[in-house]
Amino acid sequence: MLKYFYNNELIRFCDETPDNWEDAVILSCQTLLERNIITQQYIDEIVECVQKYGPYIVIVPGVAMPHSSEESQGVLGTAISFTKMSQDVVFEEGNDEKNARLFFTLAAKNSEEHVENISKLSEMLMTDGLIEALMTVDTMEDYRNVMTTFDL
Repeated sequence: MLKYFYNNELIRFCDETPDNWEDAVILSCQTLLERNIITQQYIDEIVECVQKYGPYIVIVPGVAMPHSSEESQGVLGTAISFTKMSQDVVFEEGNDEKNARLFFTLAAKNSEEHVENISKLSEMLMTDGLIEALMTVDTMEDYRNVMTTFDL
């Protein structure tokens, strides 16, 4: 999966610090937006869902998986992008378990692809030491080193 992000140029390192989680979600969607895989409508839906349901997109401490419904009209294709923020993004004040720095943004045209993407990503993230290694990545060279080390 790390090779997927690299080979499809779906990696972004954010130097700027988002003011809040909404800005972080918007930043994490930019790669997919620039490649016409999603529209602004999908980004708005993700933000609205988190506002409504809470920080469900923070799947483990340090990792967020922004996504909305696969029925969204704002999804034009299927892809996952990886965005690394320069520092933790707080989704819930006082709850460090709901902070995230690694963002894996999902877009899928149908439920089968949506479930498949979540499954592949979850499997990858269960690799011992991978999340910690990705937390230290700041450049493409760093990313390539992690990709080579983990061979994913």
